[in-house]
This record gives sequence, structure tokens and C-alpha cells, in this order.
Amino acid sequence: MPDDRSTGRVTLAQVATQAGVSLSTVSKVLNGRPDVSAPTRVKVEELLEAHGYRRASASLPEAPLIEIVFHELDSAWSMELIRGMQNVAKSAGVSVVLTETGTRHSPGAEWVEGVLRRRPLGVVLVFSTLPDELKKKLWSRAIPFVIIDPAGDPEPDVPSVGSANWAGGLAATRHLLDLGHRRIAVVTGPEDMLCSLARLDGFRSAMAMAGVKVAPRLVRFGDFHVQAGYDHAMELLRLPEPPTAVFAGSDLQALGVLEAARVLGVQVPEDLSVVGYDDIPLAQWSSPSLTTVHQPLVEMAEEAAQMLLRLRRAYQSGGPRPDARPDQADTRIEFGTRLVVRNSTAVVKSATE
Repeated sequence: MPDDRSTGRVTLAQVATQAGVSLSTVSKVLNGRPDVSAPTRVKVEELLEAHGYRRASASLPEAPLIEIVFHELDSAWSMELIRGMQNVAKSAGVSVVLTETGTRHSPGAEWVEGVLRRRPLGVVLVFSTLPDELKKKLWSRAIPFVIIDPAGDPEPDVPSVGSANWAGGLAATRHLLDLGHRRIAVVTGPEDMLCSLARLDGFRSAMAMAGVKVAPRLVRFGDFHVQAGYDHAMELLRLPEPPTAVFAGSDLQALGVLEAARVLGVQVPEDLSVVGYDDIPLAQWSSPSLTTVHQPLVEMAEEAAQMLLRLRRAYQSGGPRPDARPDQADTRIEFGTRLVVRNSTAVVKSATE
């Protein structure tokens, strides 16, 4: 079977013959039309992938937009990423479209059909990974994608932008240790996300290097939102020996800790020091202003958008197939983090805890 990987000439007719369908049905699958049965769509997709079909970019009109996909859009964290994407899109003369779908691990299965119809220049996904089936569908249309802030270790064929979560957890905990705190609690993110575990590992490493044992009841898993920080802090601060400091795995959880302290009459930072993570704009306006780990969210989103546009230009200029493993030096970026000290941390009251 002839195999023209750049244009797909002849291949489409032969794919139709092998699949036992009409050429128009193959065309419908390529264009993401919904009026094709699931078994037929799967069969055609598999044949297109097997023969390395890649649509000629000139034959497919593309929308002048890049799509950013979240599993939720209700946090200041998301807004920072959107702002970074918009900065690059504006300079490139394209628009940004937002989509909310799926879970924190991957987008919903129905999302890919919509993106195939929209035909954006590319997609930035704020998820831990992308299922193989969805990757193959995007590759078959030469639609590049980048994962931002991966919560897991992305596969070698997945372009990604992340940050130094372990180093951030280490810096936050060392700051509290330097202030004399030893009974330090941590409220990290979900237990099934690598970024949560990396921040927790940074915390544990700093404690171990200081020779301080970590009490299991002072280690909590949240969900990066305010309510989780509040709920865990209410329990921690009611312990017979409550912590003198809390490292929260996100600024939103840290805000929940501050509210729990207020409700219980615990003074911050006199009785309790609190460190957050992310450095969202709200952190400097909390009361007291929040000491936190700065994660360059805007810059991360800008790099993801620029990476996406570079991949798009490479595909259009006849570069490697989209499913070829990218050069990791160009498509695996990790940004540094840094501690920002404000007013929510102070020297521990007692040197003996």
C-alpha cells in the first residue's frame, strides 16, 4: 500500500477499501463529524495511524486560535495561566479559547471530537497526561499539544512545561526550620498527583536534613482549594500539641489555614506561621500577607504557548511527524521556584517544643 506521509494521496481511498466504508465516511472521520458510528470511527482511525497518514496543512483551514483545556476554571491559579497564554496569543495575532472538561488527570473523551471540529492551531492541556487514544487522534490531524504543569512524569513523546516542585517544598520547609519551628504540619495536594508528592518529598527532605522527625498526623492531603486547607487546619490546630507552623501546598489552601486560625483565635504569625505555594496575586493581599513559594505561572503558560506555536510551524514546514518523539531539550521545560517572604511567618515563640 502506498504511503505518502505528508499528503495522504491515494491512501484515503485505500483506507476506505480496507475499512469497508465509503471515501466520504473516511472524510467524515478526518473532519471530526459526529455522524459516524463508534466502531467505524475506531477502525478508520487505526488504519490512518497504521499508514502514517498526515493531512497536508494547506488542505485544512485552521481557526486562528489556540485552545487551553482545564478540568476546572474556578481558581486564581487558572487565571494566571490564562493571562500568560493571552500574552503570547496577542503577540502572535491569534485568539485563546477556553475549555473545561474531564478530571485533573485527563480531559473527557468527548472533548477530542470538539477540538477536531474547531481545528485550532494547537492545544495546551492543564492535565497530568493525555490518553494514547486522544494523542493519536490529535497526531492524525497534525494538531500539536503541550501539557502544562504536569502532575505526573510525562511520556517522552509529550511536550510539557512544569516547575521545580521538590525544590519549592524544600525551600518552604527550610524557611520554617530556620525560624526555629520543629512541629511543622504540611497540607499538600491530592495523593495521586506527582506535584503534590514532590512538594511533600521536599518537605520531608528538609525535615530529615534538620534531624526532625515528621509526625504522621501532621501530614495531610488536600485538593489545593480553600476548603481543604480550612478543614485540615481546624483539625490540626485542635490537636493536644498543635503545630507551630503549616506548609500548605497551595496559596488557596494557605488561605483556608489563615481562616481556621482566625476562627480558633490563633494569631498569625505570633502563634502560627503559614507558608503557601504558587504566589497568586491574592497572596500579597491576605491578612497577614502570605509567605509563599513563587511558581512562575504566567511565564509557564507563556512558554507553553510559544512551544505550541514552534511545533505548529515545524509541522507546517514539513518537519517530523507530530507523533515522532520530540527533542526533550526543546519540549521538556522546568521552571525554577523561589521563596517570597511576607508577614505570615515569624520566629517560633518557644525554642523548646
